[in-house]
Amino acid sequence: MAVWLVRRLAASIAIVWAVVTLTFVVIHLARGSPFLPEQSQHIDPATLDRLRHDWGLDRPLPEQYALYLRNLVHGNLGLSFAQHRPVADALADAIPHTFTLAGAALLIDFVLGLALGIYQAARERGLGDIVLGNAALFLNSMPTFWLGLVLLLVFAQRLHWFPVGGLSDPVLCPHVDSLGCLLDSAWHLTLPALTLGLVGAAGTARYQRAAMLEVTRQDYVRTARAKGLSERRVFLAHALRNALLPFITLVGLTLPFLLTGAVLVEWVYAWPGMGRLAVAAILQRDYYVVTGAALVTSTMVVLGNLIADVLYAVADPRIRIRDA
Repeated sequence: MAVWLVRRLAASIAIVWAVVTLTFVVIHLARGSPFLPEQSQHIDPATLDRLRHDWGLDRPLPEQYALYLRNLVHGNLGLSFAQHRPVADALADAIPHTFTLAGAALLIDFVLGLALGIYQAARERGLGDIVLGNAALFLNSMPTFWLGLVLLLVFAQRLHWFPVGGLSDPVLCPHVDSLGCLLDSAWHLTLPALTLGLVGAAGTARYQRAAMLEVTRQDYVRTARAKGLSERRVFLAHALRNALLPFITLVGLTLPFLLTGAVLVEWVYAWPGMGRLAVAAILQRDYYVVTGAALVTSTMVVLGNLIADVLYAVADPRIRIRDA
């Protein structure tokens, strides 16, 4: 177990390093400059050269990369060109909002997806299974940003049931310091979380239905039925545990979906998370913010997959992680 864990950690570090390196190179080679203003304005070339020299952007790219890695080892993610503050501070402000959104979406995804998958498996080829299956396929085919725009148009602008965006009411609740402001934050969170969670729940339901149907045809499930156990007990006590193995795998696969989907969803709903920060940084050519966001995102993805592998072995006694 220990050797396996060390190997996985080493592979995870290598993956994160590769992502950071690729992001660093691509964003530096992209057209544009972090100091160029709007096209309708002009900047003195001498001023632009001085800014590039002050920020070390006139150095060769390998030298800039080596300097960035050296600073990264010491925990320094660099300074933001646009915000004029450390990248670590900008990410620290945005990450909790992304975690809040991803956590709410994950709860909707797994609770709703698991319940629908079990329900469909229990009523295989029935009317409920057919209707829910087609609805899940329809939702799972939707791009998250398109679903977000539809929900925003219908429930925010037309029906006025939810706010059009933002983290909370900036006038009445600039800080979450009361129950009313907490409810206001949950009200603002509902549409973004549903946008991510519904698309994920549709895919989870399809996976869980297939896993339940496969397990219910096993010999030990037929034996449980032959003993006279109720169908509810057979499903929940005998079939569900083994059918959760693909579900646990989805934990590792869902995290990248939530993080990549959150980029567009945060932009649609003006949610001040890491995705919105990264999009703005790309448009502004804020190199170190983009690279820092890639570092944090890739780290969370590899950790999610590592945790999923460990949970997979815990859930199934037949699986053992060996050192060899």
